[in-house]
Amino acid sequence: MPSSITYTGGCHCGLVRFECTTDLAMVTACNCSICTKKGLHFAFLAPEKFQLRAGEDNVKEYLFNKHAIRHQFCQDCGVEVFARGKKPDGSEVVALNVSCIDGVELAKLAMTPIDGRNR
Repeated sequence: MPSSITYTGGCHCGLVRFECTTDLAMVTACNCSICTKKGLHFAFLAPEKFQLRAGEDNVKEYLFNKHAIRHQFCQDCGVEVFARGKKPDGSEVVALNVSCIDGVELAKLAMTPIDGRNR
């Protein structure tokens, strides 16, 4: 089992910054409308494993469809850094846009396909 590492990252313009701890064991490749159009790849974290370090006042929220996931993006550069939602069991979760982690190389990560289009 991969060990957890503390990562930093943020949006393109750098106004929104975070720190998180994860093992990146599961990174999604979802085919839903928003993930496809935005090129999002999420890792799901417990809220206590994610800290917004800068830019809270610069984050804007976007809701669509069932309003189940609260997408959070930088209102200056438009990059979606993370989202907040609930797991099927009702517990809170943070969906981190893995592309926003400093120095990450998506091509080196194993992707888990998710059929969000047909949910």
